[in-house]
Amino acid sequence: MKRKHPRRLRAAPGGFTLIEVLVAIVVLAFGLLGFALLQTMSVRFTQSANYRTQATNLAYDLIDQMRANRFQAAWYSTASFSPGTVAVAGACGRPTGNAVTIQQNVARWQCQVAKALGETASANVAYEDGSVTVQIAWGDQRWDKDKPDEKTTFTVTSQL
Repeated sequence: MKRKHPRRLRAAPGGFTLIEVLVAIVVLAFGLLGFALLQTMSVRFTQSANYRTQATNLAYDLIDQMRANRFQAAWYSTASFSPGTVAVAGACGRPTGNAVTIQQNVARWQCQVAKALGETASANVAYEDGSVTVQIAWGDQRWDKDKPDEKTTFTVTSQL
């Protein structure tokens, strides 16, 4: 007598279908696209933060110069300048020696502002009764498609 062997049921195929693979690739592509956009925005905001740091350091540098020379601090108001009026040629070296004038310090400071923040940078320095206000403006709206060159302004006021 022959025994009948029960037929084994075939197991379902163990692989992925082409549609599942395509869906996974689309999801991965959107994720990578989002990551690339995030990186781009991160670079923009990092550069903006760098400009703000430069503006802060430059403003405090001028105020410290004024503090060191309190009796002639009002003369530093000549450090004000409009966009595109400061020539940036080579290095903006700090003058040294006993005969350094306020005009040399102001010219060096203006050069550093224009070099660090771009040729569209401007500054306004006001001194009145021992109080000084330094306002530095530069074009830094990279994330705004409609007004990318709109000015960002940093203002610091200090009592000398």
